[in-house]
Amino acid sequence: MNKQQVAEKLASCGQEHVMKYYDELTEGEKELLLSQAESTDFSVLSSLGSLKGGNERGVITPLGAMQLPEIRQKEKEFKEAGLEAIKKGKVGAVLLAGGMGTRLGSDDPKGMYNIGITREVYIFQRLIENLLEVVKEAGAYVPLYVMTSDKNNEATVKFLKEHHYFGYEEKFVTFFMQEMAPACDPDGKVYMEEKWKISTSPNGNGGWYTSMHKWGVAQKAMEDGVEWLNVFAVDNVLQRIADPCFVGAVIANNCASGAKVVKKCAPDEKIGVICLEDGRPSIVEYYELTDELMNAKDENGDPAYYFGVILNYLFRISDLEKIRERNLPLHLVEKKISYIDEAGNKVKPEAPNGYKFEQLVLDMIHEMDSCLPFEVERNREFAPIKNKTGIDSVESARKLCKENGITL
Repeated sequence: MNKQQVAEKLASCGQEHVMKYYDELTEGEKELLLSQAESTDFSVLSSLGSLKGGNERGVITPLGAMQLPEIRQKEKEFKEAGLEAIKKGKVGAVLLAGGMGTRLGSDDPKGMYNIGITREVYIFQRLIENLLEVVKEAGAYVPLYVMTSDKNNEATVKFLKEHHYFGYEEKFVTFFMQEMAPACDPDGKVYMEEKWKISTSPNGNGGWYTSMHKWGVAQKAMEDGVEWLNVFAVDNVLQRIADPCFVGAVIANNCASGAKVVKKCAPDEKIGVICLEDGRPSIVEYYELTDELMNAKDENGDPAYYFGVILNYLFRISDLEKIRERNLPLHLVEKKISYIDEAGNKVKPEAPNGYKFEQLVLDMIHEMDSCLPFEVERNREFAPIKNKTGIDSVESARKLCKENGITL
């Protein structure tokens, strides 16, 4: 698009202010602004008013999980099925690594954070070492797809290359970038991060497959014979990835998806719970749980909503393809968004001043016909790093790594 075409696009959605400083930009900056404005989907802004009231939920009812005793009883059968799928190249792994280590006090991508005590041990390193255990067991590599964002792509690729992918064969690692969504003020006007740059943010953990498709990575995976994708978050340093037992259990039960879950340590733990919503598998975030749901009991006297998700899911690609063209619900997140003011000065707000738009993986689960909640042992597979100290922190993850015989 040329300047006139971009101006017309912006005018059609009430965002003319994006071009306010155009005439004082360098040629390079003008090109960057026009390119970004052309590729940005401003249509999400039209849903701001309806989203401010929150997303409506359906009727929530309990969904039981496949628990550890049953899993141990059928472990041999499940593991054999999972290993067979891995050996045949049917299983790929998708690492969601678009975030930064800001809450850990780092300006680097989160995966580059060093949790070591006596030696360097990076979050990326821990995840890849976990996956390499499966590679060794199966005698076959699992294609690893790493999703970055425009804020951390260059640093992430450089870091992993410099560290030789921590022993993972480079030809099995593919990078792709997450799509971005515009960030706006309470009136729906996009913020400008620079005079030549619209403020954007990653479009949420539910945007991973459409981003994968946009980059042609999903198509290549299907051509290579990959039928299942194990998608997982960057911050859980103990999780098992492409876990043969988990993969085999989902396949054996003929489910479209699977979700690794742990028993909640407290009714109000900040973790989403697996459930049914209008009779279909779904997830209720911790902040959506009412007192009634939190305190509900099942027939055994256990919490009815006992199992929390750890953002480690398995999806059948053929089912992902079916839902790809549907628009997942948008979720509104109130955030502190840095911007340039009317005078062109940079402002860093101290309180939330606008909104970001996200799609969530929980909605992908709800779109599936079936989901197998698969219980794992908390202290062996759940060591999330969200904070520097306290709960779900670098401190707590180090302690759990030590308990599992990992030298830091």
